[in-house]
Amino acid sequence: MGRILAAIFALVLSANGLAMLFAGLWWYGVVPGVTATGPYNPHFVRDIGAAYLVVGLSLGAFAWRPREAWPAVIAAAAFLTLHAAIHVFDAVCGTKPLADMVRDFAGVYLPAIFTVVLALRPQRSS
Repeated sequence: MGRILAAIFALVLSANGLAMLFAGLWWYGVVPGVTATGPYNPHFVRDIGAAYLVVGLSLGAFAWRPREAWPAVIAAAAFLTLHAAIHVFDAVCGTKPLADMVRDFAGVYLPAIFTVVLALRPQRSS
């Protein structure tokens, strides 16, 4: 089941990264809450898009060959966890922390939680 979920997250997070890299302005306008973070910065959106693409590829590699790609999942989990921590900090400092955290759950917190669980699971031979 972990490999199937890893493949699904790989597709979703890779698609997000590609959208950020190649359709950043569109991405900026359609993702809930993004416009509240400040004006559109194409360089910044592409930087984060590159990180999301790497995370997606890491999860895809894990879905294909878990033992070999496990170190990549650790790095992916580190990025996603730090990214989620920034969102928690921003939510706590904002005027609607619970609403912000609910809004960000599926796109920010859930991928981080899932990837951390994958990274912490003992790896067996495939």
